[in-house]
Amino acid sequence: MLKLYHQPLSANSRRVWIALLEKQLEFELVELRLDGDHLQPEFLALNPFHHIPVLLDDDFTVVESLAILDYLEAKYPTPTMLPKDPKALAKVRMVEMVTVNELMPAMTPLINRMMGFAGGDDSQKIEAANQKIATVLKFFENLLGHHPYFGGEQLTLADIVAGSAVPILPILGFSLIDNPKLSAWVESLMQRPAWQTTHPTPEAIEAFKSRMQALMAQYQSEKS
Repeated sequence: MLKLYHQPLSANSRRVWIALLEKQLEFELVELRLDGDHLQPEFLALNPFHHIPVLLDDDFTVVESLAILDYLEAKYPTPTMLPKDPKALAKVRMVEMVTVNELMPAMTPLINRMMGFAGGDDSQKIEAANQKIATVLKFFENLLGHHPYFGGEQLTLADIVAGSAVPILPILGFSLIDNPKLSAWVESLMQRPAWQTTHPTPEAIEAFKSRMQALMAQYQSEKS
């Protein structure tokens, strides 16, 4: 059976979790709390870089979320989540890479602000982050066009990757109001059981926030 080592609030983890649900595969979830679980010898034997998610398929281990998504698509191609049309495929890959390389790094200052971490009140970093996010969302808005999904009429890996990050933006204080097509896309995704199952609840966010703040306080105390 497939086994996913993950953290429920991690966008990297959630994109794999969503794909597993959308493909209706049987799998086991192993939650890591990120307060030391990811540094244990058993986990480091799976991923020496101590990152999540990790997918274990019997005796085969896959690290890095995009590689895991490609593995799942190749091994379990139904329902298909990669279009054959060259332009549609290029859109899917662009959305994946822009999400990972542009959007998610820009979200970090907003996450730090929400979590109350050091530097989270840096107004210049927040403004730069907001500008980058706005650029990404405009790019996504144009790619969507008049289609319900980035690859056309069917859900693709692009929707799963971007859809594990964009719906979180309002929680971080960034409104989607200037991007009506993207807003409608998010509303459509949130009607799907896979998103309803994996979308973080306010209670889960507060619990994670409290745990991380306690860890930071402990770290600062030990450092001093």
